[in-house]
Amino acid sequence: MLRDGLALLISEAELRSGVARLARQIDQDYATTGLVLVCLLKGATVFTADLLRALRAEVHRIEFVRASSYGSGTTSSGRVSITGALPAEHIAGQHVLAVDDIADTGHTCVAVAEYINSLAPASLRYCTLLDKPERRQADVRYDYVGFTIPNHFVVGYGMDFDERYRGLPAVYYFPDR
Repeated sequence: MLRDGLALLISEAELRSGVARLARQIDQDYATTGLVLVCLLKGATVFTADLLRALRAEVHRIEFVRASSYGSGTTSSGRVSITGALPAEHIAGQHVLAVDDIADTGHTCVAVAEYINSLAPASLRYCTLLDKPERRQADVRYDYVGFTIPNHFVVGYGMDFDERYRGLPAVYYFPDR
């Protein structure tokens, strides 16, 4: 246990290994085309930075968009808010990889994919560090998944609870929630 009753779910070493594995898969798929990374703020920031450093495929650009359905609670509202417009000229005709921290209900993936597809990319794939398939409400497929986890509310490695715990170096959960 850690402070505030948190329990370790995925260690720093496991995260490094998982990011390296994802980078190898992505490198194979984008070896000849390169890609544009779209980081979903704020939770995927740390993951995206680590993934970017691990990739060998050419990253033409990195862009950021904020997508949220949690607010300050521990359950998704089901309504996804997207803020921060992507420059259409940076997306159109490019191979785009959306990078998310956690796949929960699937609503964020649907909303982000619709938004990015409206900008006419050459292709769009979706990468998530964590997947909670038992919570899925939307019919979506994730192209790259770091870890499949049980239905815990998680924090650390960029993910938060009401803006707290983002700086923790591993992924933790609240055992009592």
